Amino acid sequence: MKKVFLGGTCNNSKWRETLIPQLKINYFNPVVPEWNDQAYQKELSERENCDYCLYVLTAKMKGVYSIAEVIDDSNKRPEKTIFCYSEHDGEFDPTILKSLKAVGKMVEKNGGQWCLTFEELSKKMT
Repeated sequence: MKKVFLGGTCNNSKWRETLIPQLKINYFNPVVPEWNDQAYQKELSERENCDYCLYVLTAKMKGVYSIAEVIDDSNKRPEKTIFCYSEHDGEFDPTILKSLKAVGKMVEKNGGQWCLTFEELSKKMT
């Protein structure tokens, strides 16, 4: 069975809990109670070996590393990279939203996919 890496916003965001019941494939959730080197190494392995690398960004995003990851994957593994931003955790500032749309276009230009809804995501990962 295929598997998706669930990257993107952590910070107590609940987008994964919303998406997981909609998935018809296996998944790897990198969120763990204690982040350490073992968790990091497991994340790197799963990101490399999963059939899809999904990055969902929400308004709870505090850093920008997930943006770097999705761009990196869209360059190195475009056939399995999917980007989505979601207002699941609240609305984005208009300036951030403009930047996220530019990221989506960049992911597509690199050969990856950009989705706007969880329903769309579920259909792409079969």
